[in-house]
Amino acid sequence: MRYKEWGFLLVIACLGIMTANFVGFKVAFLDSLPGVCVLLVISCIGVVLSKIIPLKLPIVAYCSIVGLLAACPISPISSFVIESANKINFTAPLTMVGAFAGISIGNEIKAFAKQGWKMIIIALLVMTGTFFGSALVSNIVLSLTHAI
Repeated sequence: MRYKEWGFLLVIACLGIMTANFVGFKVAFLDSLPGVCVLLVISCIGVVLSKIIPLKLPIVAYCSIVGLLAACPISPISSFVIESANKINFTAPLTMVGAFAGISIGNEIKAFAKQGWKMIIIALLVMTGTFFGSALVSNIVLSLTHAI
């Protein structure tokens, strides 16, 4: 993708995150604007680094590294990054990720249908197993920490 396309998609994602943060968690647009801008800048730097650095890492890895470096205690901007990002509820970006995943799957629905009914059963088993596995792990951790 070209940088203009990445920029357009990131701005759309930021607007979606701000909307989800406002609708779901009653955080005003202006309150979440600094956090969304921080996430946007981190994402843009991650995209540029993935094109410049010859390592074949996913863009998410570069974004994670940039975010960690920006928020680490030795960074001069860490307090601003952490304070700004704290105003974005964690599930607000997940709303956009789910929407993008749904659009992506929607484009491939014919290919998915060709895989047959067995694929649907496997998908349901995987999702169910993941749910129960995470519930089991969280139950064990909460029991060990005496939270429940």
